[in-house]
Amino acid sequence: MELRIQEDCENIDWYQVREHLKLVGMGYHKPESHRQAFLNSFCVVFVFVHDKLIGFGRAVSDGAYQAAVYDVVVIPAYQRRGIGKLIMERILKKVSNCNIILYANIDREAFYEKFGFRLMNTAMAKFLRPEIMKEKGFTH
Repeated sequence: MELRIQEDCENIDWYQVREHLKLVGMGYHKPESHRQAFLNSFCVVFVFVHDKLIGFGRAVSDGAYQAAVYDVVVIPAYQRRGIGKLIMERILKKVSNCNIILYANIDREAFYEKFGFRLMNTAMAKFLRPEIMKEKGFTH
């Protein structure tokens, strides 16, 4: 399988980004909102097989000492083939001088532990739609 990796937002189908997030059970918004989020990110990674988008991820950062990883997705047909690892390695290389936080779907913690991530005891959040986040296990 020949992969094409893209680290910019040129010619991305934002509707497809939305659908991939939805497919894997992650939060999704209007395509234009995803476009804005990725364009405003510190780094982005998109993975294609030929012209088919199969995975992506991004990080926001101050570039000095703090970063957060968001929207790491590999569509189910391509999971467990090292693509998520490739996305994370690319992102982590770009923010290697930073403390890094991320949200993980329930039961995905083991994947991120391989990169050195650990559960936090003191994290707090304020969500725009707390009822949805509660369903996903993010609030009490």
